Amino acid sequence: MNFPAQLLDGYRAFRKTRLTVEQDRFRDLAETGQRPEVMVIGCCDSRVSPEVIFDTRPGELFVVRNVANLVPPFSRTGLVHGVSAALEFGVQALKVKHIVVLGHARCGGIRAYAGQDAPLSPGDFIGKWMSLIQPAADAVGPQGDRSLDDYLARLERESVAKTLDNLATFPWIGDRVARRSLQLHGAYFDVATGSLSVRNKESGIFASIARD
Repeated sequence: MNFPAQLLDGYRAFRKTRLTVEQDRFRDLAETGQRPEVMVIGCCDSRVSPEVIFDTRPGELFVVRNVANLVPPFSRTGLVHGVSAALEFGVQALKVKHIVVLGHARCGGIRAYAGQDAPLSPGDFIGKWMSLIQPAADAVGPQGDRSLDDYLARLERESVAKTLDNLATFPWIGDRVARRSLQLHGAYFDVATGSLSVRNKESGIFASIARD
């Protein structure tokens, strides 16, 4: 099986364009290491790339992506956990100053949870992972007379809020937030329109970033 031609073509274009501009930066990052100030917890959805949305350069974002941009509550069970490991490294080693939970519209994971879709495999890994949505679903309540699109949008935003709550359960995150050396943020990206909303920490309301 051949390596995807699309990726080879993209890499060749990268070498001819962006690499020529960023070469010194790549060398510096290789020699001195990464020093990002912002960590983004995003969805693995191919339409929602934090580096593209925020138009960042190499080394500016520390990104962890998973289905539905979720973070489990802190646990001392010792189980292998990729998200917790990334948080530990980003906060403890890199000492990021901001963590952004980036939710988005039309999230397949949240739609699967709301629709109680059948497992895709005997392991039902998605179903088990998406059980983390339950507190957000409890807060939003049943769909009722709302349209499915409105219900899912509310659930997507509430999930961001509950993920921020879960982040605060990590002792070394809560401690840094209390000392104001770390800030937690919620954001929501609309795939169809490209609009970005940021969550107000006091009111919990997502306000659209005004376009220039």
